[in-house]
Amino acid sequence: MTVRKRLTFLALLDSVIVLSAIYFSYFTLHPYLNVFTYPKLILSSITLLISYHIFASIYRLYFKAWEYASIGELVAITKVVTFSAITTAVVQFVSSFDIYVRALMMTWMVHILLIGGSRFGWRMFRDRYIKLQVEKEPTLIVGAGAAGTMLVRQLLKSNDTDLHPVAFVDDDPKKQRLQFYGVTVEGKTKDIPRIVSEKNIEHIIIAIPSLQRNELQSIYEQCTKTNAKTKIMPMIEDVLTGKVKVSQFREVQVEDLLGRDPVELNIESISEYVSGRTVLVTGAGGSIGSEICRQICTFQPRKLILLGHGENSIYTIDKELKNRYHNLIEIIPVIGDIQDRARMFDVIGEHKPDVIYHAAAHKHVPLMEFNPTEAVKNNIFGTKNVAEAADTYKVKKFVLISSDKAVNPTNVMGATKRVAEMIIQQLATVSDTTFVAVRFGNVLGSRGSVVPLFKEQIAKGGPVTVTHPEMTRYFMTIPEASRLVIQAGALARGGEIFVLDMGEPVKIVDLAKNLIQLSGYSVEEIGIEFTGLRPGEKMYEELLNENEIHPKQIFPKIHIGKAGHVEGDVLYEFIDSLKRKNPDRIRQDLIDIANTKVNLDAKMKQLNNV
Repeated sequence: MTVRKRLTFLALLDSVIVLSAIYFSYFTLHPYLNVFTYPKLILSSITLLISYHIFASIYRLYFKAWEYASIGELVAITKVVTFSAITTAVVQFVSSFDIYVRALMMTWMVHILLIGGSRFGWRMFRDRYIKLQVEKEPTLIVGAGAAGTMLVRQLLKSNDTDLHPVAFVDDDPKKQRLQFYGVTVEGKTKDIPRIVSEKNIEHIIIAIPSLQRNELQSIYEQCTKTNAKTKIMPMIEDVLTGKVKVSQFREVQVEDLLGRDPVELNIESISEYVSGRTVLVTGAGGSIGSEICRQICTFQPRKLILLGHGENSIYTIDKELKNRYHNLIEIIPVIGDIQDRARMFDVIGEHKPDVIYHAAAHKHVPLMEFNPTEAVKNNIFGTKNVAEAADTYKVKKFVLISSDKAVNPTNVMGATKRVAEMIIQQLATVSDTTFVAVRFGNVLGSRGSVVPLFKEQIAKGGPVTVTHPEMTRYFMTIPEASRLVIQAGALARGGEIFVLDMGEPVKIVDLAKNLIQLSGYSVEEIGIEFTGLRPGEKMYEELLNENEIHPKQIFPKIHIGKAGHVEGDVLYEFIDSLKRKNPDRIRQDLIDIANTKVNLDAKMKQLNNV
């Protein structure tokens, strides 16, 4: 119904109710009175009708959503009817010096009863009959706290959803068998399979925003024992700030099931070295680089330089950030290759950044096994170019993004990352710039990572390919990785290797099973095929070498590795020698150097002389 039609309908309805109320009252009190010809009654009815519409307009009765009517609307009705009755009494007194108190009192009561009854009757009819005509899907709500009860209230009121809450589950023993908005707490989370079966549940909504990830994983395991679709309610902060509606659920993501809480930032220490500064990010168009840029912008640097080799990716992140921060931060896109030494010196010399985050790298393990020369050019010489330019132009802090594959590497990519760490550790001993490396595991959702591959295989109907049933990896989310990189810059004193406490390693086959279930399939439907280890891969990854482990955490969930000293002349002589070697020799020498735990200088001298 349009606004005009709605207003016209309510005005006509209320006019009939007003006249019916006053004439019914007079006729009840004076059954022998000809109410239709009595002049004082006609004057009173006209006064009551006009005054009612005036006060109804003042209190906006015609603009209220009566399907959501509650005590507030009843109070408004009472005020309108009361003030219109008082106005009628005043007119009666002025015209005849008499007030028909009994008739007006009865009119007031009948008036409130009919007006309130029409509004609340519509709400009851809508809730009980109209909603029942729309086919609703039985829904189980996990969590009977503030978020869960808010969600149930929203679902019961809204016609915009096909979900109908029929039960709660909650592990609080005090809430068992209690009802919230007519929905009963039927059991605990361990009872989810039973309740879903008994009540023919089609949807499960997890409505506990404060859940730890290991708790969410436990709940999700119960949900996977059913055929119901499982979703999560949005964060309560996003609901309260208006970013999303209560009923805008999202699918459970594999990131939710990592069983680890994200690292929290020390905002004050980060602000000190980022806010109002000039920051340069290499590889700014990549998965990690672009997320570092997003998070850096929240600290409002004066200038942010987006450096990358791919114009499309740099264009995308540049456009995104300028749309959000164009009035707050000077954002400069720069196309350049870190292998181009002169270009790196020109860019850093021109902008003179205070902080550099070096995220540009080749990272795909099997691909680099077939292209070791390119891995050396990008990961070693590229890092050397940017780091030495930072040293020359006295950049305050330089943060290298490294990898857990740099520990005891069996592949070219990991070995080149370890040599890149050696470069910045050596520079840290002679430079005014504070150099630091950040080492972490696999990043969920990044380009070339296993999760997008699994999702693509699932979308095609399977099977999902896993190299080995016992292969494990450490996993983290892109925001977590980026937070660690940013926090490391605040903690850096020079030459450290920072490592995130990433919890327990995850079996790749378990990750595959979770993704299959999250996609709405069973493992039997999609299938898992084991293909064997690829070139350069190993069964498990490490985060710190045994001779790098520092006994103390420097920050919650962040470990610091001991800095290993390497003679600069020997290191650079070895790096230069790589230019003259064939791919097979490059691969072997890199892995030999990266795996040497003792007498590193002697090993390098040996390789340099060969």
